[in-house]
Parts: sequence; structure tokens; C-alpha cells
Amino acid sequence: MLKADTAEATGPANAAERLATIAYDDMRRVDALILERLDSHVELIPELARYLIEAGGKRVRPMITVAAANMLGHEDMAPVRLAAAVEFIHTATLLHDDVVDESGMRRGKIAANLVWGNASSVLVGDFLFARSFSLMVEAGSMKALGVLSAAASTIAEGEVRQLSAVKDIGVSVDTYMQIIDAKTAALFAAAAQVSGIVAGRPEAEETALETYGRELGLAFQLVDDALDYGGAAAKLGKSTGDDFREGKVTLPVALCLQKAEGEEAEFWRRVIAEGDQADGDFERALELMDGHGALAATVDQAREHAARARRALSVFPDNKWRHALEDLADFVVERAY
Repeated sequence: MLKADTAEATGPANAAERLATIAYDDMRRVDALILERLDSHVELIPELARYLIEAGGKRVRPMITVAAANMLGHEDMAPVRLAAAVEFIHTATLLHDDVVDESGMRRGKIAANLVWGNASSVLVGDFLFARSFSLMVEAGSMKALGVLSAAASTIAEGEVRQLSAVKDIGVSVDTYMQIIDAKTAALFAAAAQVSGIVAGRPEAEETALETYGRELGLAFQLVDDALDYGGAAAKLGKSTGDDFREGKVTLPVALCLQKAEGEEAEFWRRVIAEGDQADGDFERALELMDGHGALAATVDQAREHAARARRALSVFPDNKWRHALEDLADFVVERAY
């Protein structure tokens, strides 16, 4: 059983854990399917993939798929298969991201590529992508297959676009929002929408689910942006300062760049564009962000997206699943504290 299956003995403490509790039976089916499809006669494949999957994480994306299906009263194996496909896509992107970003940690553990090497991580990621497409086909919906496969392509485009934007202090707030819409929000959106598709719901409801997922994903990424500069990052097993050291222009930096002049503009040019960072530069970046209210503004924007996600669910039945998904939107922002 994967770690995320079990609630703490003291009971679920936050919205993600409460959702995991009511989705327990479905997520056990998802887990079983994941473990089954990780099987390979090439020993390294399940070993490396399980290393990352069993590291935990809230597994929010597949939970959204099964929760949305239950909210709609749809119960069969199609959402379970699609949820497993969503988790495989997500895990594959994590494996690839860690190679590109050269990050030392993932979910509180040493990144897989540092244990097995970059080549193995990339190839196992490719294996997981292939497995995800097999699961999509088995779900029996060409439309759902189209949505998830399009999301996989969009994620790759977003990652390439972000890679091209590294150390580019000319990246605007609008451009950055387009990047995270592709690299993060697209999979959240697809994870929610496919449940409406297999449940045979009207297009307006599909759109509402897609909106919920997209807005939730944007909020999720913006909070991650803020967490990279402190906050509750350590409690969540996240490294602090990775984005800064890698020269990524995330929203807090983009907001500072809008107002930077003179010495401050030169500071950002040196540490981001040139990658010339010295002791104390990260702390200086935090001071500038605090002075401009950039971290608070990032979290405020995340809160706005979370509110839109909640509103998108208003067209659905008033049941425990809808309430859990609404509360999840609030939890995504609460992670910043």
C-alpha cells in the first residue's frame, strides 16, 4: 500500500487528508492498478518508479479524478484507470523535471536521478508515459484519451518554455502565468474534466470541472512559488531557494522585476541573468520581496484562483464530494502558512 492511503491515527487534519479518507476505497483501487502496471521484467523500472511514487505526496491529481466521478454519482473502473494514468503522467514529469532542474530533493527524499542517474530517470519517465496511455485506452473513452494526451503535450510545451525562460529577466507576469498554466494547471484541469467525460455529463459540466482543475492548479503552483522562498516549505519536504539558485523567474521575482530600478535592478540582473550568486544573495532577495510585498501578492493571487475553483463547482450536486473538492481549494492556499 502506498503511504498516502492511510490517515493519521488522530484523524484527518486538513482538507487533503479528509478527501483521502472519503476516497480511501477508490484510491486503494488506484494504488493496486499503479503497482500492477509498474511491473516489468526490467528490474530497474519498478524499483525507480516506486521510489518516487511511494515517497508519498498528497497525490492530489488522481484524487481529484475519483472525487469528481463520485460527486457525479459515477461508479465504475474508468475513473480509477484514468486516475492511475494521471498519476503516471505526473510521476513521469517529476522524473524529467529533476533531471532538467538538477534538484537535490523530491518529496523529502534524494531525487531519483541522483540515485540512479539522469539516463535511467528519463527512460523510466518514458515508460510511465507509455503505461499512462495504455490505461487511457482501457478507460474506453476516446474523448478522455484526447484530453489527457493533449495535457501531456501541453505539459511538455510548458516545461520547454520555462527552460527557455531560465535566467531571462525579461519574462513578464503574463508570460509566466502562461507557462504555469501549461506545465502545472493543464494536468489538474484534465484530471477533473475526464471524470465528467466518462460520466457522460453535459459539456457545460465538463467545462466547469476543467475550470475547477485549472484554477486549482494555478493556485497550487503559485503557492509552490511562494514556498520556494520560505514559509512552510521545510514541513512539506521541499527545498528552499531552488528556483532562485536555478535562475527561474517565478511570480515573486517577476513582481519584483516590475518595480526594480538602479541597484535593485542590477542585483536581479547579476543573480538571475548572470547566475552570479554569493553568500547573502538569497537573503537579499527575500528582503526585496518583502519590501515589495511580492510573496504576499503571490499568495493573494493563488487565493483568487482557489476562489474561482470553488465557484466552478457551484453547478454540481450539494454532496460530501463537492464539499471536499471545495475545501481542497482552500487547503492548496493554506499550505503557504
